[in-house]
Amino acid sequence: MIEIRRMRPEDLEQVERIEADTFSQPWTRAGFLSSLEADSTIYLTVWEKSEIVGYCGLMKVLEEGDITNVAVKREFRGRGIGRMMLENLLKLAGEQGVREFTLEVRKSNAAAIALYKKLGFQDCGLRKNFYEKPVEDAVIMWKR
Repeated sequence: MIEIRRMRPEDLEQVERIEADTFSQPWTRAGFLSSLEADSTIYLTVWEKSEIVGYCGLMKVLEEGDITNVAVKREFRGRGIGRMMLENLLKLAGEQGVREFTLEVRKSNAAAIALYKKLGFQDCGLRKNFYEKPVEDAVIMWKR
């Protein structure tokens, strides 16, 4: 059974492992903790039994939400977990007055781009050499 809930400090050990396995420049535990403590953020975790299998988060600025983190554990990808958690994140942010959402995604990450498009995001530009390790452009996407 899948459960989605707010991220808590005690979740960070599992979140940090998924982050390190997913990204070439992972956020640190301190970075996540700082974000969790801010009133302007929403972070969710997805649980299957006693294991975190995904997480996502955003930072709110007035009526805009900047999606900062989206990750699903490798062995759980392709099961709709990313869509489910993002739908929950967008709903919660909307209930808090967020009306527009933005994110950056690696240009080569076709699976993520397809998911974001299914959720109503549109390509709105590129950030040249935004990512490092390896250097790559980011696609800027907005949902308005």
